[in-house]
Amino acid sequence: MIWQSWNDFFKMGGYALYVWGSVIVVFIFMAAEVISLRVRSNTIRAQLSNFRRTAQTSVTASASKEGQK
Repeated sequence: MIWQSWNDFFKMGGYALYVWGSVIVVFIFMAAEVISLRVRSNTIRAQLSNFRRTAQTSVTASASKEGQK
């Protein structure tokens, strides 16, 4: 489709509401997906860090108990 002006481009042949509305919705969902992935990634990293810290503490504690026997 060839437009005579930028105004014609933004009007999209009378379907601007549908076209630009769809574009906005897609970008909103893409941004929400990126935010969701970052939140999940940070949560998993925090859980993994806590797991590692707990595992190191329990290994250290069991080693010190064995050393006392």
